Amino acid sequence: LFSKFIHPDKELYTEFYSLWIVLMVANAIIFLVGVVLNSLALYVFCFRTKTKTTSVIYTINLIVTDLLVGFSLPVRIIMFYSAGDCLNCSLVHIFGYFVNMYCSILFLTCICVDRYLAIVQVEASRKWRNPTCAKGICVFIWVFATVVTFSILTMAIQFAACCLSKILVLMVCEYFFPLIIIIFFTTRIMCALSKPSLMHQSRERRMRAVQLLITVLIIFMICFTPFHVRQVAISINPDMPHHVSLLVYHVTVILSSLNSCMDPIVYCFVTNNFQSTMKNIFRKTEPEQTSVDILGMNKNSKGS
Repeated sequence: LFSKFIHPDKELYTEFYSLWIVLMVANAIIFLVGVVLNSLALYVFCFRTKTKTTSVIYTINLIVTDLLVGFSLPVRIIMFYSAGDCLNCSLVHIFGYFVNMYCSILFLTCICVDRYLAIVQVEASRKWRNPTCAKGICVFIWVFATVVTFSILTMAIQFAACCLSKILVLMVCEYFFPLIIIIFFTTRIMCALSKPSLMHQSRERRMRAVQLLITVLIIFMICFTPFHVRQVAISINPDMPHHVSLLVYHVTVILSSLNSCMDPIVYCFVTNNFQSTMKNIFRKTEPEQTSVDILGMNKNSKGS
């Protein structure tokens, strides 16, 4: 059952060498771009952002997961040539990769929910939108993603096809449920835009919130949906031809890795001076040491 859900790189190398080369080049490009962009973003949010709001805390954790995903990519090539048929090495790599992928999904969901609360439910959400609560949620996400991913791999390795339904339920928890949440809150904010009298934020901030949620939705569609559709297809039809399953698996894994390069687009909507700070870093000038949560400020606050 494990071999139906997970295909080691060695299989692709043996059966489709040309495609393996193309995907390794793609891995290298994603690694370089993702690590550079996320390293700069981590520097900005950790050292150039004075106010650690809830959205900034979620974003820092998202950056860490993207960096870990990026650093796992060259490990694939190293592992293939050095570890050979080491099954345990493959399992450790696969486990770490998928834990970080699901953490990315859940942190993106948290950012979207936080944007909705900051824009639409300003007063009602005030007690929940605080750094202490955000840090607790982040710890829970790391533990939850680790436990669920371990459960999926364990069942796929040790148990028979009777557990396919349980694996499907676990994947729903970590992908399809967050996707539904994001679609719901994106729709809610867009509906709220049509009723300005009910909103406490300026139209510009509301539009940036919509842009953030739509960006996250696009990332979900491009990066995460193909992989999970493939996993669901395997759950429904375990007898899918091996070569089809092999090709689709590796292509969709590459798409999921692309997430580490696309997430920096989200960062531009989290604070009001992320882009200017990045420009100042490259210009070697000293940027301001403050950063405002542009979507979480109240209309009557001094920041406005």
